Amino acid sequence: MKKFLKILGLLASLLIVIIISGAIYLTIAFPKVSPAQDLKIEYTAERIAHGKYLANHVVVCMDCHSTRDYTYFSAPLVEGTLGKGGETFNHDMGFPGTFYSLNITPFGIADYTDGELYRVITTGVTNEGRAIFPVMPYPYYGQMDPEDVYSIISYIRTLPPIDSEIPESKADFPVSLILKTIPHDPNPQKRPNPTDQVAYGAYLVNQAACKECHTPVDSQGGLLPGKDFSGGRTFGIPGGALIASSNITSDESTGIGNWTEATFVARFKEYQDPRYLREKVAIGDFNSIMPWIMYSGMKEEDLKAIYAYLQTLEPISNQVTRFTPMASLE
Repeated sequence: MKKFLKILGLLASLLIVIIISGAIYLTIAFPKVSPAQDLKIEYTAERIAHGKYLANHVVVCMDCHSTRDYTYFSAPLVEGTLGKGGETFNHDMGFPGTFYSLNITPFGIADYTDGELYRVITTGVTNEGRAIFPVMPYPYYGQMDPEDVYSIISYIRTLPPIDSEIPESKADFPVSLILKTIPHDPNPQKRPNPTDQVAYGAYLVNQAACKECHTPVDSQGGLLPGKDFSGGRTFGIPGGALIASSNITSDESTGIGNWTEATFVARFKEYQDPRYLREKVAIGDFNSIMPWIMYSGMKEEDLKAIYAYLQTLEPISNQVTRFTPMASLE
Protein backbone atom coordinates (compact mmCIF):
# COMPACT_ATOMS: atom_id res chain seq x y z
CA MET A 1 0.00 0.00 0.00
CA LYS A 2 2.85 2.36 0.89
CA LYS A 3 4.52 1.60 -2.45
CA PHE A 4 1.28 2.36 -4.29
CA LEU A 5 0.87 5.68 -2.46
CA LYS A 6 4.48 6.55 -3.22
CA ILE A 7 3.95 5.87 -6.93
CA LEU A 8 0.73 7.87 -6.84
CA GLY A 9 2.56 10.77 -5.22
CA LEU A 10 5.30 10.65 -7.84
CA LEU A 11 2.72 10.66 -10.64
CA ALA A 12 0.93 13.60 -9.06
CA SER A 13 4.22 15.49 -8.76
CA LEU A 14 5.05 14.69 -12.38
CA LEU A 15 1.67 15.95 -13.49
CA ILE A 16 2.18 19.20 -11.60
CA VAL A 17 5.62 19.64 -13.18
CA ILE A 18 4.14 19.05 -16.65
CA ILE A 19 1.33 21.57 -16.05
CA ILE A 20 3.74 24.19 -14.71
CA SER A 21 6.18 23.57 -17.57
CA GLY A 22 3.35 23.87 -20.09
CA ALA A 23 2.17 27.14 -18.56
CA ILE A 24 5.72 28.52 -18.62
CA TYR A 25 6.13 27.44 -22.25
CA LEU A 26 2.88 29.12 -23.28
CA THR A 27 3.89 32.29 -21.46
CA ILE A 28 7.34 32.42 -23.08
CA ALA A 29 6.67 31.05 -26.57
CA PHE A 30 3.30 32.64 -27.34
CA PRO A 31 1.80 34.60 -28.96
CA LYS A 32 3.63 33.54 -32.11
CA VAL A 33 3.25 36.37 -34.62
CA SER A 34 5.71 38.29 -36.73
CA PRO A 35 7.15 41.59 -35.47
CA ALA A 36 5.24 44.74 -36.33
CA GLN A 37 6.01 46.10 -39.78
CA ASP A 38 8.06 49.23 -40.27
CA LEU A 39 4.99 50.94 -41.68
CA LYS A 40 4.28 54.60 -42.27
CA ILE A 41 0.80 55.25 -43.66
CA GLU A 42 0.04 58.36 -45.67
CA TYR A 43 -3.09 59.79 -44.04
CA THR A 44 -4.81 61.05 -47.18
CA ALA A 45 -8.28 62.59 -47.17
CA GLU A 46 -9.49 59.63 -49.24
CA ARG A 47 -8.15 57.10 -46.73
CA ILE A 48 -9.58 58.99 -43.78
CA ALA A 49 -13.03 59.19 -45.40
CA HIS A 50 -13.01 55.48 -46.27
CA GLY A 51 -11.79 54.59 -42.79
CA LYS A 52 -14.58 56.67 -41.24
CA TYR A 53 -17.13 54.77 -43.31
CA LEU A 54 -15.70 51.38 -42.37
CA ALA A 55 -15.21 52.16 -38.68
CA ASN A 56 -18.71 53.55 -38.24
CA HIS A 57 -20.87 51.55 -40.66
CA VAL A 58 -19.25 48.24 -41.69
CA VAL A 59 -16.53 47.06 -39.31
CA VAL A 60 -18.20 49.28 -36.66
CA CYS A 61 -15.09 49.68 -34.50
CA MET A 62 -16.88 52.55 -32.77
CA ASP A 63 -19.63 50.21 -31.58
CA CYS A 64 -17.37 48.56 -29.00
CA HIS A 65 -14.86 51.36 -28.48
CA SER A 66 -17.43 53.95 -27.39
CA THR A 67 -20.14 54.09 -24.75
CA ARG A 68 -23.59 52.73 -25.68
CA ASP A 69 -26.87 53.88 -24.15
CA TYR A 70 -29.02 50.84 -23.37
CA THR A 71 -31.97 53.01 -22.37
CA TYR A 72 -32.67 53.26 -26.11
CA PHE A 73 -33.33 50.49 -28.61
CA SER A 74 -30.15 49.16 -30.21
CA ALA A 75 -28.07 51.08 -27.65
CA PRO A 76 -26.88 54.02 -29.77
CA LEU A 77 -23.56 55.66 -29.00
CA VAL A 78 -23.39 58.32 -26.33
CA GLU A 79 -22.32 61.64 -27.81
CA GLY A 80 -18.77 62.63 -26.94
CA THR A 81 -17.52 59.08 -26.29
CA LEU A 82 -16.35 58.14 -29.79
CA GLY A 83 -13.34 55.85 -29.42
CA LYS A 84 -12.84 56.40 -25.66
CA GLY A 85 -13.11 52.68 -24.85
CA GLY A 86 -14.12 51.19 -21.53
CA GLU A 87 -17.10 49.12 -22.67
CA THR A 88 -17.33 45.99 -20.51
CA PHE A 89 -17.71 42.42 -21.78
CA ASN A 90 -18.07 39.99 -18.89
CA HIS A 91 -19.73 36.81 -17.60
CA ASP A 92 -23.16 38.42 -17.82
CA MET A 93 -22.65 38.62 -21.57
CA GLY A 94 -21.29 35.08 -21.83
CA PHE A 95 -17.57 35.87 -21.90
CA PRO A 96 -14.91 33.86 -19.97
CA GLY A 97 -13.61 36.75 -17.95
CA THR A 98 -13.95 40.51 -17.82
CA PHE A 99 -12.71 42.46 -20.81
CA TYR A 100 -12.66 46.17 -21.60
CA SER A 101 -12.44 47.84 -24.97
CA LEU A 102 -9.36 50.01 -25.37
CA ASN A 103 -9.16 53.73 -25.93
CA ILE A 104 -8.50 54.13 -29.67
CA THR A 105 -8.46 57.92 -29.76
CA PRO A 106 -5.03 59.55 -30.15
CA PHE A 107 -4.89 59.63 -26.33
CA GLY A 108 -4.96 55.83 -26.18
CA ILE A 109 -2.86 54.97 -29.23
CA ALA A 110 -0.21 57.69 -29.04
CA ASP A 111 2.54 55.17 -28.30
CA TYR A 112 1.54 52.88 -31.17
CA THR A 113 3.32 53.07 -34.51
CA ASP A 114 1.27 52.43 -37.65
CA GLY A 115 2.86 49.00 -37.91
CA GLU A 116 1.92 48.18 -34.33
CA LEU A 117 -1.66 49.32 -34.94
CA TYR A 118 -1.84 47.15 -38.04
CA ARG A 119 -0.57 44.19 -36.03
CA VAL A 120 -2.98 44.58 -33.11
CA ILE A 121 -5.96 45.00 -35.45
CA THR A 122 -5.07 41.97 -37.58
CA THR A 123 -3.49 39.63 -35.02
CA GLY A 124 -4.66 40.77 -31.58
CA VAL A 125 -1.13 41.33 -30.27
CA THR A 126 -0.42 44.65 -28.55
CA ASN A 127 2.72 46.74 -28.85
CA GLU A 128 3.79 45.13 -25.55
CA GLY A 129 3.52 41.67 -27.12
CA ARG A 130 0.39 40.75 -25.16
CA ALA A 131 -2.43 38.69 -26.72
CA ILE A 132 -5.87 40.20 -26.29
CA PHE A 133 -9.07 38.17 -26.06
CA PRO A 134 -10.89 38.19 -29.41
CA VAL A 135 -13.87 40.25 -28.27
CA MET A 136 -12.44 42.32 -31.09
CA PRO A 137 -12.68 39.68 -33.83
CA TYR A 138 -9.14 40.09 -35.12
CA PRO A 139 -9.08 36.64 -36.81
CA TYR A 140 -11.57 38.15 -39.28
CA TYR A 141 -9.76 41.47 -39.57
CA GLY A 142 -6.59 39.60 -40.45
CA GLN A 143 -8.28 38.66 -43.73
CA MET A 144 -9.06 42.26 -44.69
CA ASP A 145 -7.36 44.05 -47.55
CA PRO A 146 -4.44 45.95 -45.95
CA GLU A 147 -5.69 49.12 -47.67
CA ASP A 148 -8.91 48.91 -45.64
CA VAL A 149 -6.93 48.51 -42.42
CA TYR A 150 -4.70 51.44 -43.38
CA SER A 151 -7.83 53.54 -43.90
CA ILE A 152 -9.18 52.65 -40.46
CA ILE A 153 -5.85 53.56 -38.88
CA SER A 154 -5.82 56.85 -40.78
CA TYR A 155 -9.31 57.66 -39.49
CA ILE A 156 -8.79 56.84 -35.82
CA ARG A 157 -5.67 59.01 -35.82
CA THR A 158 -8.02 61.95 -36.52
CA LEU A 159 -10.45 61.31 -33.64
CA PRO A 160 -10.61 63.94 -30.91
CA PRO A 161 -8.40 62.66 -28.07
CA ILE A 162 -10.35 61.61 -24.98
CA ASP A 163 -8.58 61.08 -21.67
CA SER A 164 -9.84 57.79 -20.23
CA GLU A 165 -8.10 55.17 -18.15
CA ILE A 166 -9.15 51.63 -19.04
CA PRO A 167 -9.06 48.83 -16.42
CA GLU A 168 -6.97 45.76 -17.19
CA SER A 169 -8.86 42.94 -18.88
CA LYS A 170 -8.69 39.56 -17.15
CA ALA A 171 -9.53 36.17 -18.64
CA ASP A 172 -10.57 33.22 -16.53
CA PHE A 173 -8.23 30.25 -16.18
CA PRO A 174 -7.48 28.29 -18.39
CA VAL A 175 -8.65 30.75 -21.07
CA SER A 176 -5.95 33.11 -19.80
CA LEU A 177 -3.40 30.62 -21.16
CA ILE A 178 -5.32 29.44 -24.20
CA LEU A 179 -5.84 32.96 -25.57
CA LYS A 180 -2.07 33.28 -25.98
CA THR A 181 -2.28 30.64 -28.74
CA ILE A 182 -5.10 32.36 -30.69
CA PRO A 183 -3.17 35.12 -32.50
CA HIS A 184 -1.54 34.23 -35.80
CA ASP A 185 -0.13 36.18 -38.70
CA PRO A 186 -2.76 37.82 -40.90
CA ASN A 187 -3.86 36.32 -44.19
CA PRO A 188 -4.92 39.46 -46.06
CA GLN A 189 -7.26 39.19 -49.02
CA LYS A 190 -7.69 41.61 -51.89
CA ARG A 191 -11.01 43.46 -51.67
CA PRO A 192 -13.15 42.08 -54.52
CA ASN A 193 -14.58 44.33 -57.17
CA PRO A 194 -18.16 45.29 -56.19
CA THR A 195 -19.30 44.07 -59.61
CA ASP A 196 -18.66 40.53 -58.34
CA GLN A 197 -21.55 40.93 -55.93
CA VAL A 198 -21.39 37.61 -54.08
CA ALA A 199 -17.61 37.71 -53.58
CA TYR A 200 -17.81 41.33 -52.49
CA GLY A 201 -20.66 40.49 -50.11
CA ALA A 202 -18.64 37.65 -48.60
CA TYR A 203 -15.77 40.08 -48.03
CA LEU A 204 -18.07 42.58 -46.29
CA VAL A 205 -19.62 39.85 -44.13
CA ASN A 206 -16.10 38.92 -43.00
CA GLN A 207 -15.26 42.57 -42.28
CA ALA A 208 -18.38 42.90 -40.16
CA ALA A 209 -17.66 39.53 -38.48
CA CYS A 210 -21.35 38.61 -38.88
CA LYS A 211 -20.60 34.93 -38.33
CA GLU A 212 -19.19 35.59 -34.87
CA CYS A 213 -22.49 36.82 -33.45
CA HIS A 214 -24.87 34.89 -35.70
CA THR A 215 -23.49 31.42 -34.90
CA PRO A 216 -24.33 29.46 -31.72
CA VAL A 217 -21.44 28.59 -29.42
CA ASP A 218 -20.49 25.69 -27.17
CA SER A 219 -19.87 25.94 -23.43
CA GLN A 220 -16.31 27.12 -24.07
CA GLY A 221 -17.41 29.92 -26.40
CA GLY A 222 -16.32 28.16 -29.60
CA LEU A 223 -18.52 28.43 -32.70
CA LEU A 224 -20.50 25.24 -33.29
CA PRO A 225 -19.34 23.50 -36.50
CA GLY A 226 -21.97 23.27 -39.20
CA LYS A 227 -24.12 25.98 -37.60
CA ASP A 228 -22.59 29.04 -39.27
CA PHE A 229 -24.96 32.02 -39.42
CA SER A 230 -27.91 30.01 -38.02
CA GLY A 231 -28.31 32.34 -35.04
CA GLY A 232 -29.06 31.54 -31.43
CA ARG A 233 -25.94 32.91 -29.76
CA THR A 234 -27.13 34.53 -26.54
CA PHE A 235 -25.97 37.77 -24.97
CA GLY A 236 -26.83 39.33 -21.64
CA ILE A 237 -28.14 42.87 -21.61
CA PRO A 238 -28.51 45.34 -18.72
CA GLY A 239 -31.21 44.08 -16.38
CA GLY A 240 -30.17 40.45 -16.71
CA ALA A 241 -32.34 39.42 -19.68
CA LEU A 242 -30.94 37.41 -22.59
CA ILE A 243 -31.23 38.14 -26.27
CA ALA A 244 -30.26 35.82 -29.10
CA SER A 245 -28.95 36.53 -32.57
CA SER A 246 -31.13 35.83 -35.59
CA ASN A 247 -30.80 33.04 -38.12
CA ILE A 248 -29.51 34.74 -41.29
CA THR A 249 -29.09 31.65 -43.44
CA SER A 250 -31.29 31.14 -46.50
CA ASP A 251 -33.70 28.89 -44.60
CA GLU A 252 -37.20 30.05 -45.55
CA SER A 253 -38.99 29.24 -42.31
CA THR A 254 -36.46 30.23 -39.64
CA GLY A 255 -33.96 32.35 -41.57
CA ILE A 256 -34.14 35.02 -44.27
CA GLY A 257 -34.67 32.75 -47.26
CA ASN A 258 -38.00 34.38 -48.10
CA TRP A 259 -36.72 37.95 -47.73
CA THR A 260 -36.36 40.04 -50.86
CA GLU A 261 -33.38 42.25 -51.47
CA ALA A 262 -35.61 45.30 -50.91
CA THR A 263 -36.84 43.90 -47.58
CA PHE A 264 -33.27 43.27 -46.42
CA VAL A 265 -32.04 46.75 -47.36
CA ALA A 266 -35.12 48.42 -45.84
CA ARG A 267 -34.55 46.57 -42.55
CA PHE A 268 -31.28 48.46 -42.16
CA LYS A 269 -32.25 51.75 -43.74
CA GLU A 270 -35.33 52.31 -41.57
CA TYR A 271 -33.01 53.53 -38.80
CA GLN A 272 -31.59 56.19 -41.11
CA ASP A 273 -35.02 57.49 -42.06
CA PRO A 274 -35.40 61.09 -40.77
CA ARG A 275 -38.82 60.06 -39.42
CA TYR A 276 -37.28 57.37 -37.21
CA LEU A 277 -37.57 58.27 -33.55
CA ARG A 278 -35.23 56.60 -31.09
CA GLU A 279 -37.26 54.23 -28.98
CA LYS A 280 -36.87 54.38 -25.21
CA VAL A 281 -36.40 50.96 -23.59
CA ALA A 282 -36.77 50.16 -19.91
CA ILE A 283 -33.90 48.19 -18.36
CA GLY A 284 -34.78 44.50 -18.58
CA ASP A 285 -37.13 44.87 -21.56
CA PHE A 286 -36.34 43.61 -25.05
CA ASN A 287 -33.43 45.38 -26.65
CA SER A 288 -30.76 44.57 -29.24
CA ILE A 289 -26.99 44.67 -29.19
CA MET A 290 -27.07 44.85 -33.01
CA PRO A 291 -25.93 48.43 -33.76
CA TRP A 292 -28.74 49.08 -36.24
CA ILE A 293 -28.24 52.83 -36.29
CA MET A 294 -24.58 52.44 -37.21
CA TYR A 295 -25.27 49.82 -39.87
CA SER A 296 -28.04 51.99 -41.32
CA GLY A 297 -25.31 54.21 -42.74
CA MET A 298 -23.99 51.40 -44.92
CA LYS A 299 -24.15 52.02 -48.66
CA GLU A 300 -27.07 50.35 -50.41
CA GLU A 301 -24.73 48.59 -52.84
CA ASP A 302 -22.89 47.10 -49.86
CA LEU A 303 -26.12 45.95 -48.21
CA LYS A 304 -27.25 44.41 -51.48
CA ALA A 305 -23.95 42.56 -51.80
CA ILE A 306 -24.28 41.22 -48.26
CA TYR A 307 -27.81 40.05 -49.05
CA ALA A 308 -26.60 38.34 -52.24
CA TYR A 309 -23.94 36.46 -50.32
CA LEU A 310 -26.22 35.44 -47.45
CA GLN A 311 -28.68 33.99 -49.94
CA THR A 312 -25.95 31.58 -51.11
CA LEU A 313 -25.54 30.12 -47.61
CA GLU A 314 -26.79 26.62 -46.91
CA PRO A 315 -30.23 26.85 -45.30
CA ILE A 316 -30.11 25.73 -41.67
CA SER A 317 -33.34 25.28 -39.77
CA ASN A 318 -32.92 26.85 -36.35
CA GLN A 319 -35.87 28.51 -34.66
CA VAL A 320 -34.41 31.13 -32.35
CA THR A 321 -36.00 32.43 -29.16
CA ARG A 322 -34.98 36.05 -29.52
CA PHE A 323 -35.65 37.25 -25.96
CA THR A 324 -35.64 35.62 -22.55
CA PRO A 325 -36.77 38.00 -19.78
CA MET A 326 -34.95 38.06 -16.46
CA ALA A 327 -38.04 36.61 -14.73
CA SER A 328 -37.80 33.46 -16.86
CA LEU A 329 -34.19 32.93 -15.79
CA GLU A 330 -34.86 33.06 -12.06
